[in-house]
Amino acid sequence: MWEYSDKVKEHFTNPKNVGSIENADAIGEAGALSCGDKLKLYLKIENNIIANAKFQTFGCGSAVAASSVLTEMLIGKTLDEARKITNKQIADELNGLPPEKMHCSVMGREALENALKNYYQEDWSELEDEQEVGSTIICHCFSVTEQQIIDAILNNGAKTFDDISKITSAGLACGRCRENIKAIIARYIKNDTEKKLTPVQKIIKINSVIETVVSPELQKDFGDIELINVEGNNVYVRLKGHCSQCANAKLTLKNFVETKLKELVDDDIIVFEEK
Repeated sequence: MWEYSDKVKEHFTNPKNVGSIENADAIGEAGALSCGDKLKLYLKIENNIIANAKFQTFGCGSAVAASSVLTEMLIGKTLDEARKITNKQIADELNGLPPEKMHCSVMGREALENALKNYYQEDWSELEDEQEVGSTIICHCFSVTEQQIIDAILNNGAKTFDDISKITSAGLACGRCRENIKAIIARYIKNDTEKKLTPVQKIIKINSVIETVVSPELQKDFGDIELINVEGNNVYVRLKGHCSQCANAKLTLKNFVETKLKELVDDDIIVFEEK
């Protein structure tokens, strides 16, 4: 069961600024009924200041709360101040949202962006072009940038979508960024594997994988592993503890140890057991 802050409950049970604005200066929409949530945002603008904001929404309590608090945040702000509001600020104003509901704050941000685009009758792609390389936000729910994902791959050893999620929280909410994250992973993992390791680099990497990935898993079953030697792509190891006595030792070597080394070091690696 998700935990909601008192402020979320307050805005859900007693939402502010519900309804529409006749002759609104800007109207923005986000979401879709087919996905379960939809928001329509109305703005009244006077002398470059948002004099009034109202909303109509169809969705869960978090969607109502996020829309309600957004209108309160907007009233009295200049357009420049409004366009800087992020989905994280909307969630923070509610004293937080469960990860599974962060997409509701994203919907509020998207409706605001859509309203301002319509008001200015402009394409914001020019603003996006001005961003530094890597600063593009990939996961809008948690404001995770492309550079943060790249850093997780290059500096933290992330290889999969789940690795990226654990390190950065990207993709843990609405999941719409999943394919973009996978594309970044594929691009950088591919580039990484194309770089040939020197023999010394390969030995260091093999040893690192065994110590930080393989050994901790085997220790959970009262076993362990020791690297004995590396000759090219032939890796010689010794199973220890419970693993050395296990009837499935050969399967452990092939299905786990060798698989991990192939995945994280070199696809041509073959593992042999030293007694």
